[in-house]
Amino acid sequence: MAKAAFSRTSRSPADPGLASRRLAAHAVAEVLRRRASLDETFERLARQATLDERDAGLARAIAVTTFRRFGTIRTALTERLAKGPPKDEAFLGLLATGAAQILFLDVPDHAAVDLAVRLARTEGRPGLAGLVNAVLRRIARERDTILAGSDPLRVDTPEWLARRWSRHYGAAAPAIAEAHRAGGSLDLSVRSDPALWAERLGGTVLATGTVRLTQRTPIRELPGYGEGAWWVQDAAAALPARFLAAGPGERVIDLCAAPGGKTAQLASRGAHVVAVDRSEARLKRLRENMERLQLSVETRMTDVLALHEEPFDAVLLDAPCSATGTLRRNPDAAWTKRESDLSQLVELQTRLLDKAAALTRPEGRLVYCTCSLEPEEGERQVAAFLERHPEFVPAPLGPDDVPGLSEAVTPEGWLRTLPHYGGPQFGGTGMDGFFAARFRRRSV
Repeated sequence: MAKAAFSRTSRSPADPGLASRRLAAHAVAEVLRRRASLDETFERLARQATLDERDAGLARAIAVTTFRRFGTIRTALTERLAKGPPKDEAFLGLLATGAAQILFLDVPDHAAVDLAVRLARTEGRPGLAGLVNAVLRRIARERDTILAGSDPLRVDTPEWLARRWSRHYGAAAPAIAEAHRAGGSLDLSVRSDPALWAERLGGTVLATGTVRLTQRTPIRELPGYGEGAWWVQDAAAALPARFLAAGPGERVIDLCAAPGGKTAQLASRGAHVVAVDRSEARLKRLRENMERLQLSVETRMTDVLALHEEPFDAVLLDAPCSATGTLRRNPDAAWTKRESDLSQLVELQTRLLDKAAALTRPEGRLVYCTCSLEPEEGERQVAAFLERHPEFVPAPLGPDDVPGLSEAVTPEGWLRTLPHYGGPQFGGTGMDGFFAARFRRRSV
């Protein structure tokens, strides 16, 4: 049985930098133990730690980097520990975050090693301090050898994903893995005038209208945040809501809507939007986002499958999925998901799609999307949907629907973005892996 996480001791003025390392180690350990989201885990632990913004930012950078290069780090630890990487997630979190600083962050080796040793001592593991010291010093000495053997697909991608992507995407699989390892940019959807906001924010306007920032600045400090001029949304994630072409006065429902990026897109076009999510916390965040953006939407806190509403003009279903297309920004998902999770997710998506169909009026539009690279959650899911629902016909996408991304439109007229897509028109920094399909319901 795994041991409990390290105790949350208070920060000591005599240990500058120790509190941020403690937070990073705790977050990594809890994500691995609970197979939980790093975003949600870190947000909760950061509130408890009460660090200043700079220290919290450093802790988050360490935790994200640890998962982004977890394969390399785990291999390095395996080869330098007689018994392999610790099964105790708390100890693994301490070692892994120390190694991440040495191998991939601008932290002096001696500082990373010393802080990890002191963390072991202050967290009730003094007997392991010597081992931490020895292993991390060896990693520092052998850094070049470790990095030379670090392959994006073979090492920094879980074996089950590497195998699947090689089978489904062939020669593109290494590029997908490399894009995930490189990390994501900060993309914004704007209410109006992308060129103006790109200039004000020091970004560029992508071919699809998304504003991509070139500099990292705390979100709340950027011009336009307080007045609700824009919201954070990956360039690929901004596409599915566009496909609905919602118009003023139309009744539109956004299923599984939180945190609300697509809801905001629909509402900003003048549609009457109902946003549905089963999580009270996530729906609260959506409402806060809509308040900041000064957009009016109706919300329903309920399970989509239990929803009873009159049919809508347009329905958007961004279904729960494995999220393997978002590893640029959420690298922890690669190490918390299992291939065995897919069957349960696919079954849920099937039921949600059937419900979405029932909520679409005759001649209405339905868009289904997932941020997954797995065909079961995309291409195969919608093919099965069309077999079950002859009352729906495809409404194929064309080049005008995805300007600058013609390679993302499949022969069937579906959207399939890959993380390495996007040439000069997209800043050369990729996008999330997304699948989307659009349908029209036949008239009665």
